[in-house]
Amino acid sequence: MKLALIGFGTVGQGFVEILRDLARRGDPADRPSNLPADFAPQLVAVATRSRGSLYAPDGLDFDALLTASAAGHLDHYPDAPGVRRNLPTLDLIRRCGADVLLEAAPTDLQTAQPALDHCYAALDSGMHLVLANKGPIALAYNDLRQRAAQAGKRLLFEGTVMAGTPSLRLALQALAGCTISEARGIINGTTNYILTQMESGMSYANALAQAQALGYAEADPTADVDGWDAAGKALILAAAVFNRQFTLADFDVQGISTITLEEVESARAAGERWKLIARVTADGGSIQPVRIPISHPLAGVSGGTNAITYTTDLMGEITLVGSGAGRIQTGFALLSDVLDLHRCL
Repeated sequence: MKLALIGFGTVGQGFVEILRDLARRGDPADRPSNLPADFAPQLVAVATRSRGSLYAPDGLDFDALLTASAAGHLDHYPDAPGVRRNLPTLDLIRRCGADVLLEAAPTDLQTAQPALDHCYAALDSGMHLVLANKGPIALAYNDLRQRAAQAGKRLLFEGTVMAGTPSLRLALQALAGCTISEARGIINGTTNYILTQMESGMSYANALAQAQALGYAEADPTADVDGWDAAGKALILAAAVFNRQFTLADFDVQGISTITLEEVESARAAGERWKLIARVTADGGSIQPVRIPISHPLAGVSGGTNAITYTTDLMGEITLVGSGAGRIQTGFALLSDVLDLHRCL
């Protein structure tokens, strides 16, 4: 299986680190017992927005690739026969001959570009799609699904909602046969971390600063604290689980920046906790800070952890808790989708 990777930031590097570490464990006895023995993918192309691109038909060296990225530009990758440098991304996709395109570039929830064009080019070139980039799924899921079906290719995107925690596989595979009436959960780790810190008496401003220092929040935290990151994930849940294509304007989106320490303490005294809850049904969705009883499964989810509860007809409420972000965790989401493809090809 030949892979092309668009985006070589935190997620892309985490994925390559996983591939490198698996490759180093050459003895089958040292590899995960549930990893297929013949799984040995080649990464033939990597493209970035501002740090160059590489194409090597016989595969790129994982260590050399990570070293070049750490040096600031993919031009630091050593010369080798067949290596092509700095092809424009669309040209790279069309020329590289990969079996799978992995889209892990930064998300744009307004236009989904340029990632959407990358996906179209990949399908036109006969590739399967694996996405960690939320934009194309949130804004153009139906179109991508139809194009993939017409091309006889698969569209996978586990990493777009809760990183490597299998929230989408739970709904679409493990709960197949159940009617899901609602998905409700904590799907943004930054806001959950801030609210957890505020419960211990920290002010919102100090909790946000700590989240930024730890890498949970960006320098501009607006997408997280105002609810838009969670809203993008809610769009994906609506499309994948309920087959409904909403827009951000269809959702009631509120963040956590106006919640005070006094409100947090009032909830605690009443046996409740504030959580930023995304709620999605076939009729619509919302992202709102709400007070939930401490006895509820979502109330015990603290720090940067995520959780989702599916309400079903046959199994009642099923709650999944796990990591919702991170270098290795989201890199693993890409791996899990690639392995899914490997088993089917």
